[in-house]
Amino acid sequence: MRRCGLFFFLLFLLATSTSYAFPPILGLDSFFSNQLLRDPNAVNDSFSSLPPSLRRSLSSTSFSHLHDYLSFLSDLTVAVHVDLTLVGFPPSVSNDHLSGFLSAAHDADEFSVIASSFLPETHRLAVKHRLQVGFVPAASPSLEVAIQDAIRRHIDSSASTMRFPSALHAVPFHVVDRIIGEDFAKRKQKLGYTMYLLNLSPSSKPYAYTSNQNDDSLAFSRCLGTVWMANERYMWVDLAAGPVNYGPSISGDGLIAPGEFHPLAALHGRPKSEKAFFADVASLIWSAYRSLLVPSLRIPVFFEENLIVRFVHVFESETKDPRGLDFQTIEKAFTDEARSGGMLMGRQKLKFEKYEVKLSSCAICSFSVSKAMNSYTSRFLFENYTLIVNEYLDSKSLHDIISRSGEELKRSAGVPPVDEELGRIIPVYVFDLEFDKLLMLDRYHQAVAFKDMVIAVRTRGSQSVSDYSCNGRHVIVQARELERSIVGSILQSMWGVSPTHITWSPRHNSTLIDYTWSIGQTPFGPFSDLHSLSFVQKDAARRNVLLTTLNYTITSAIDVLDAVARLGGEKKLLKVNNFVEFVQRWNVLKYKLERTISAISHLDFETALFFTKASDHDLYAIHTLVYQASQELEASLDCFKDPPFPWRRLEGVNKSGLRSPFCAPVGSVEPFLNLSFLTSHTLNMFPSPGLPSDGPLMCDLAWRLQDPSASSWHPTTAIGVQCRGAVLCFPDMLDLAAAGKTLLSPL
Repeated sequence: MRRCGLFFFLLFLLATSTSYAFPPILGLDSFFSNQLLRDPNAVNDSFSSLPPSLRRSLSSTSFSHLHDYLSFLSDLTVAVHVDLTLVGFPPSVSNDHLSGFLSAAHDADEFSVIASSFLPETHRLAVKHRLQVGFVPAASPSLEVAIQDAIRRHIDSSASTMRFPSALHAVPFHVVDRIIGEDFAKRKQKLGYTMYLLNLSPSSKPYAYTSNQNDDSLAFSRCLGTVWMANERYMWVDLAAGPVNYGPSISGDGLIAPGEFHPLAALHGRPKSEKAFFADVASLIWSAYRSLLVPSLRIPVFFEENLIVRFVHVFESETKDPRGLDFQTIEKAFTDEARSGGMLMGRQKLKFEKYEVKLSSCAICSFSVSKAMNSYTSRFLFENYTLIVNEYLDSKSLHDIISRSGEELKRSAGVPPVDEELGRIIPVYVFDLEFDKLLMLDRYHQAVAFKDMVIAVRTRGSQSVSDYSCNGRHVIVQARELERSIVGSILQSMWGVSPTHITWSPRHNSTLIDYTWSIGQTPFGPFSDLHSLSFVQKDAARRNVLLTTLNYTITSAIDVLDAVARLGGEKKLLKVNNFVEFVQRWNVLKYKLERTISAISHLDFETALFFTKASDHDLYAIHTLVYQASQELEASLDCFKDPPFPWRRLEGVNKSGLRSPFCAPVGSVEPFLNLSFLTSHTLNMFPSPGLPSDGPLMCDLAWRLQDPSASSWHPTTAIGVQCRGAVLCFPDMLDLAAAGKTLLSPL
């Protein structure tokens, strides 16, 4: 077992270590390791501090062509390592099938962004990702037995509240997660993420997992699932639990169907062959990889040291109801993770502010609500079909009004004027209205995230039946509880974390909906009631900042290399001293980019941030060198040999009939042409642009185009010439179509 774990550890280090295109430079790693300790925020440019020996080593050209520079920048790939722990699988089961399916399903692909601010049509980043899978046994050999005993004891001791014989017993997630968490803590080598696949023995009573201890009732529904994402970097899937089903109840994508065709139901339904079973398991792993480990960015987010969340509570009633809208609970969801190093990097600081304003004293608030009010109709079958009218708020209309009148709203709420350049400020506007009916944003949402703000709303209506169902029952929305929706919206606006059920598909050129992982510990989706953050959201928050900054560095480097190529190449563009510094800077930039990719692969986000910020100094220096060199360029005319005669173009034009002057370089008018008809028209010569001439250009030596009846070529002064820099033209009066034959053809 230890040899197996050591093998995968060495394999991961080999795959994610810095891959030098030139031999490693001795002393470069130790130099930047010291810089990381001295200047962890990379405020200063360390290039001037490089020892002369390192500079001489960096002067060696790492590539021979600019194309190699571009190839390097386009091939930067983050390795995402996943340890698979198979619990309850027979020892005779081979991992070859699973490895084969996973390797065939994935190749290196770019990170994607849902709402791009780089270009409207760009949804891909310049950084790729690749899945690496290793098989690691459980640290505890009795893990399967411990899990089964814990599940059985809980089912036997809990009072049965099943309304139907086929209903599932609800087992709290923590019953199993406590055991798996202890096994995960015992592991000595944690390369990346760990995924536990539980293939337990069939239970006498069907069960699934819940995160809420409340019993089902007509006024409250809880959704049972079979997957859990923990606080640490591990997750587990119980294939024996269920089968479960949840998703849209009326229409929509992302439904986890109750049948046997979803990978979560791989052990349910008809018996399957080993190959078919592992195909389902591989599909489940692939889905988790795309949705949880390399999720799409909701929006690009750059690094800012100061992060400010500003609550603006717009209330209408004098008696405020804190239930469901506890701002301290929302703040605690982030500050607890920030203190433990789970959300912030470097010297980042997270601050929360709260302001209040009464609706009656805020004219722009009342106007925005009235302007955004809309209605929709629906029909329900009671004794007969009844038309029902419901109201909702248009979030885009609210966003537009608040964006244009933000200063007035701030003055009404008492927000002091601050320098917006101090950091990223995300205002959260909460409209707490005394409206009797249920009023939601865009018909379905309690809070909506924009790139510059969050908007939330609640009314006196406490509950609503949503358009989602879970295990045969409609999901009841607790409309007065906003904490979870606001937490998820802040994650999207501040850190660009996309909802668990939304991914961008470049093949569909659209977003895809899949609710498989929108259950358990996640602040997104209608099927969970937890607002706590798992490793999925915490890692995505930091990784998104690094990927956005890294994408900017790579695209800027590509732009400057394209400029160098257009200006003749680095050797022609740059002088000797500048060329040496250009090569040194490029090699340092390349080294820092490689170290950044390696650090992200090892989930060392602090080191990745250092090298990402440090690379900005080298990129700026390269831009400066190229700009200064471009200002010293002088225009010159460089003579070149005329290109060969365009035969195909002539033949294609002649077949369509030509009645306009046809021009060709004089150098092509040599005794290699055959004129198939005799004409008395002369051919005029005109000089190329830039050559002085008062009329047709005449040269000493000229040739008459060959007459089929002639036996030799005859000199003349008016039909053809051999003169460099001139252009031969057929006159407009020459009717080529009337000739009825091919004008020119090679002998």
